[in-house]
Amino acid sequence: MSAFTAEVTWERGDARFTDQRYSRGHRWRFDGGQVVPASASPHVVPLPYSVPENVDPEEAYVAALSSCHMLFFLSLAARAGIVVDRYRDRAEGAMEDTGGTTWVTRVVLHPEVSYAGAPPDRATEEDLHRRAHAMCFIANSVKTVVETRLG
Repeated sequence: MSAFTAEVTWERGDARFTDQRYSRGHRWRFDGGQVVPASASPHVVPLPYSVPENVDPEEAYVAALSSCHMLFFLSLAARAGIVVDRYRDRAEGAMEDTGGTTWVTRVVLHPEVSYAGAPPDRATEEDLHRRAHAMCFIANSVKTVVETRLG
């Protein structure tokens, strides 16, 4: 079994707090030492209490799904002898209220892959994405619908 850690730190500063007028800005520190400025989404908490330039949990969730998928795709392509030069995904997530519960109901991946030499045929590329999705630890851990749409 593997274990993963993240330290999340927030400090009140001089805000009153009980009036809900406090900054949602905080920090994520990962086990390798990387620190990421984070905040509530400005779609959820209005300015100036959210920090729009920081990463919010919903964005991180979408990025984690996309990153996990990409890493398995690259591994599968390499094993198949397919050389990938570039992989770019403009992933998007949708948050909805379904019967009183708000959650990220769907994440759509839009991978754009460039290959060295001739690209694989469409069926091979779709199969690599299908297999990458099936192997992705993050996608296997959530109830959100995760789709891959090739251009």
